[in-house]
Amino acid sequence: MGLLKGSVTFSRYRIVGALPDHFPEFFNERIRRYAFQTVWRTTDEKAAGWTSVENGLDTDFPYASYAQGRYMLFSLRIDRKSVAPSLLRLRILEAERKQLAESGQKKLYREQREAIQESVRLELLGKTLPVPAFHEICWSVPDNVLTFCCLSDKVVGDLQELFRESFSLGLCPYAPWNAEEAGANPRAAAAGSSSRNLSLPPLQSGIEPLTIGREFLTWLWFKSEERNGMIRIPDGGESEVVFVRRLVLESGEGEYAETVICQGLHADLKEGKEALRQGKKITTARLRVAHDKAEWEFTFKANRFHFQSMKLPSVAESEGEEADQEGQILDRIYLIEKAAGMMDQLFRLFLDLRLSEGWGKEQARMQKWIAQAKAD
Repeated sequence: MGLLKGSVTFSRYRIVGALPDHFPEFFNERIRRYAFQTVWRTTDEKAAGWTSVENGLDTDFPYASYAQGRYMLFSLRIDRKSVAPSLLRLRILEAERKQLAESGQKKLYREQREAIQESVRLELLGKTLPVPAFHEICWSVPDNVLTFCCLSDKVVGDLQELFRESFSLGLCPYAPWNAEEAGANPRAAAAGSSSRNLSLPPLQSGIEPLTIGREFLTWLWFKSEERNGMIRIPDGGESEVVFVRRLVLESGEGEYAETVICQGLHADLKEGKEALRQGKKITTARLRVAHDKAEWEFTFKANRFHFQSMKLPSVAESEGEEADQEGQILDRIYLIEKAAGMMDQLFRLFLDLRLSEGWGKEQARMQKWIAQAKAD
């Protein structure tokens, strides 16, 4: 799934730091050194390492199989063990009773209970088989951009940790602004390179990144209805953007957040625009984007510019006995980057307007559009 076939869900990251000299040789040595090591009977709760993108059991990477075109394609494998809390409590209780019976004590001291709890936990972990998970990676070396087929903060934290250990490079959450500075200046991106801080890099204008993403998606809905879905992208021609099936709107944060979910064949729902009128902004939307006879459909998450369940144009799914597998993979990557690039271009179009003197007029037009929906 993902990079190889089917729909794809992904987040993007910029490489923080300079690539070493003789990078191909360096990469080949490091990915093999930190490849996944299969050790089943251990008490470790987690094991992580690199594997082939096409075969999760391949950790040798023969003939530099990860190198395709200008990309490095590989997977992050994470095996996790867990013990059911109810089973753990039961076994601890049994062990405590056994300890009391053997020692003749009336009760156990705190240190004894803690030692029993840890001993039982480790024993159960040693008998538990891990559950493996595979997450595909596409590293565009010339662009210093890494596409990761996962949105989980926990898994992204594991990726950042292992990537830094393996390649002595950091990963900063991608944002379609200040791209060059974030990729070239480690200090500028340092705040985003920690596994405990997955926020986007700050805007130089001082606008809050989470807010600007929501404003962008709200503006995009307005623009998609202004000319029946047609939007002109600078240097990119006409594209069609249609909001379909699902919208999530939100205001406030944390325990004070209010959420409205609109669903249907089309997102042109009165309750959605009523929520806009009340000051809510769109955080998530299902979009259909068409350009140059190709069509994509995906869920766009505005807070972090993530893509979920992206359906690629059908030309990417062509198969045949003589089909060039590498060519098909590269075609899919091209289409993934094309869709993400169009959203980046649309955002930059929005941001230029948002920071210009013409934003006031645009806001007035948006308010008229929202009010018209209420009147209808």
